[in-house]
Amino acid sequence: MSARPRPDADRGTLSIFVAICATALLMLAGLVLDGGGRLRAIEHADALAQEAARAGGQQIDQAQLLQGHGLVLDQQQAVTAADDYLKGRGVTPTVTTTATTVKVTITTTYHTSLLGLIGLDNLTVHGVGQARLVPGVNAPDPLPTAP
Repeated sequence: MSARPRPDADRGTLSIFVAICATALLMLAGLVLDGGGRLRAIEHADALAQEAARAGGQQIDQAQLLQGHGLVLDQQQAVTAADDYLKGRGVTPTVTTTATTVKVTITTTYHTSLLGLIGLDNLTVHGVGQARLVPGVNAPDPLPTAP
């Protein structure tokens, strides 16, 4: 005769399985939720950087223009305008300029919701925007010709 298994021999095995599955699902939900949140934060950072670059790109050196030297940025005013636009928005900007371009790179932090449970409280986010002065406002740039 075979020994009958005890009715409570498997007690608790299902609860371990449920705990492992629930943890995995929670981590997956964290990746989806916080991954989407980070993508939105990147989009927002890019938009802020682009708007700051546009603000800087409006700072034309009027003396150069009136003397017939064309469109040239007042580089110091461009940096100041971009920094002023980003002031108080919780980002760290880096503004670089040339005679005709303003490039703004910002760094900010996305605070996670669920990934904080596994130790990822913050994710770094970068945004980049660039504005370029385009001469020839009276007419569009010529279309490229076919080879």
